[in-house]
Amino acid sequence: MRTSSRIIALFLLLLAVSFLPAAEIPYLTGRVTDDAEILSETTRQSLTTILKGHEDRTGNQVAVLTIPTIAGESIEEYALEVFNTWKLGQQGQDNGVLIVVVPNDRKMRIEVGYGLEATLTDAQAGRIIRNVMTPEFKNGNFDNGITDGVKAIIDILEGGALPDMEAEPAVSEGSSGLEFDVPDLPVTERILLGAFIFGIIGLFTVIGVITPGVGWFLYVFLIPFWAMFPIIVVGTGGALICLITYIIGFPVIKLILKNTAWYKKAGKDLRTKGKASIGGFSFSSGGSGGSWSSGSSGFSGGGGSSGGGGSSGSW
Repeated sequence: MRTSSRIIALFLLLLAVSFLPAAEIPYLTGRVTDDAEILSETTRQSLTTILKGHEDRTGNQVAVLTIPTIAGESIEEYALEVFNTWKLGQQGQDNGVLIVVVPNDRKMRIEVGYGLEATLTDAQAGRIIRNVMTPEFKNGNFDNGITDGVKAIIDILEGGALPDMEAEPAVSEGSSGLEFDVPDLPVTERILLGAFIFGIIGLFTVIGVITPGVGWFLYVFLIPFWAMFPIIVVGTGGALICLITYIIGFPVIKLILKNTAWYKKAGKDLRTKGKASIGGFSFSSGGSGGSWSSGSSGFSGGGGSSGGGGSSGSW
C-alpha cells in the first residue's frame, strides 16, 4: 500500500511539474537587461559603456540578462532560447555572447555563439564562472561579480591573457583533487532521460551477458556508451562509478553464468544449430559474429545564433 501511494504521489508530482509555466523571454531593451534588479544604476551604465566599446572594436555582441527565476527550467535551455530569440552576434558570424544570471535559483550561464566557441571555449567560460563570478555572488555582490565576469570575457575575446584564469582553484587539504560536475537538469528531465538511456544500454548489456560468443563483442562495444551517456543523468562522478561497475561486473557475471546448464546449452545450440532461444529471445550465429531478434513487438541582435556552447554554474 505504501509503495502504491509513493508511485501515485510521484505521478502527481510529475504531472504538476509538467504544467508549470515556462520562464518568459524578456524584450531586448539594451546590452544590459536587469529584470531581477540586482545591479545598481551606476553598474548598468558602466557595463553598457564597456560592452558598446567592445562591439565597436570587434563587432562582437555581448549582452547581460538577469531574471529572478526561470521556474525550474534548465538554465542551458533557457539561455539558448534567449540567445536565439535575441539573435546576438552578426548574421553569418554568430559572434555573440550572453550572460544569464538567475538570483532566486542561484544559477548562471555564459552562452557562446558558434563563431566565438573557438575563442571563448567552454572550459574558459567555466573558469570565469567558478573563479571570477561565483565568489562575488556568494558574498551577495552582483555588481562586482557581473562586471568582473564581463571584463574577463572581453579580455579573452580581445586576445588578452588572464593569469588568474590559467590555474584551477587550489585543492583543499584532504581533498582527492577530483571535481565532478553534476548535470543541471530538472528532476523530471533527469528521470525521463535516465529511463531512456539506461533502458537502452541496459538492454544491450543484458543481451551481451546472456549471449554466448557475441556477448564479448557487445562488452567492448558498450564501454564508450557506459562512459559517456550516464554523465547526462548522474554527472561525471556517477558516470565513472557506472563505468567501473560495468567493466568489472559484466565479465564477472558472464563467467558465473558460463557454468550454468542453460548457458552451456545455448552455446552448444549456436555451434550446432546456428541458433538458440534464451529468455524469450531468439539468437542466431553468422559469419561475422551473430544477431538477435525478439519474439515480440535600441540595441538589437544582428542575426547570430548559438548551438549550446558555453558553461553553466551555481552558487
